[in-house]
Amino acid sequence: MAFVIDQIKLRHIQMPLVHFFQTSFGRTYARDIVLVEVISGGVSGWGEVTAGENPFYNEEWTGSVWPLLRDYVAPRVIGQEFQAASEVAARSAHIRGHLMARGGLEAACWDLEARLKGIPLYKAIGGGAIKEIACGVSIGIQDSVDQLLGKIETELNAGYRRIKMKIAPGWDVEVIRAVRARFPKVLLTADANSAYTLADWELLAALDEFDLMMIEQPLAHDEIIDHAELQAKLKTPICLDECIRSAHQAEQAIRLGAGKIINIKLGRVGGFTEAIKVHDVCRAHGIPVWCGGMLESGIGRAHNIALSTLPNFILPGDVSASKRYWKQEVITTPVEVSAHGTITVSEGIGFGYGIDLAFLDSISIRRETINKP
Repeated sequence: MAFVIDQIKLRHIQMPLVHFFQTSFGRTYARDIVLVEVISGGVSGWGEVTAGENPFYNEEWTGSVWPLLRDYVAPRVIGQEFQAASEVAARSAHIRGHLMARGGLEAACWDLEARLKGIPLYKAIGGGAIKEIACGVSIGIQDSVDQLLGKIETELNAGYRRIKMKIAPGWDVEVIRAVRARFPKVLLTADANSAYTLADWELLAALDEFDLMMIEQPLAHDEIIDHAELQAKLKTPICLDECIRSAHQAEQAIRLGAGKIINIKLGRVGGFTEAIKVHDVCRAHGIPVWCGGMLESGIGRAHNIALSTLPNFILPGDVSASKRYWKQEVITTPVEVSAHGTITVSEGIGFGYGIDLAFLDSISIRRETINKP
């Protein structure tokens, strides 16, 4: 369904986390998030920019997103006619990097298209093969091993099917040993967020004894060749995250044997159009994928649910309940996880949840509207 974007609204919100979240990049107590609303004919589509507060996961951060969207992306799409949301990403493809900023607006356009058609977002992207999403949780580095063990037990009791724990030098082998001793059968993964180098291969190989589902992104964010060399030394599958920003990079990594699993994050690859391509490349090569999280609000979380309905999302992802992160959500009905660790996909129009505009207004610290010329 063709549409013209009449208006783009940017909104910067601040949401304190229920509990701090720590990775090898540092500790986060609150999220600064930029939301994008695109409007056509009085109908709004919503997207979320998943960049962090600092340029540590990649080169983007909350402060870089605003001018990039306002000054470079918005002028290339506003007032333009699109036959489908899949055409939007190409309008800013010549901008190098900044995939999260561009992806936030692109995702909003997919939500807009779904709403204009009166269908759920998952149908608009060609999903629906999976109607009940298997959920895992990501647990950050804690102040003590006992604290970590307590958090894992809490999440398992809540029904989650897979536990991902963050690791970093000094918080790795012996910590995982303690987790395995306490929870010998749990589906367990370790996420390094690029904290190691190939010189650490013997330490990483020591993790083979713990029967991990995967080690996620152990080496540098832009490194594929060293991951291939490392994978050849490990029994544990490597899952690639930060270094896969496109379907082309996914295909290169698969050809080199750099990993056996790929995590797809909507923002990291620039939105739904590229995420679907990455999914399709992996499926064609027999590489399973799962949906990673970036501490999204309910809007980004709903987009992740839609993405996870594509058929090759066969491993439990990071999509989890709203209450794990937020005391109050920006969506009117928080995302909930069943007692057996799944999320039922909403059949609502667009991303499937209402927006609590009053609460959104109360946590907004900056707004800007860009009108059609």
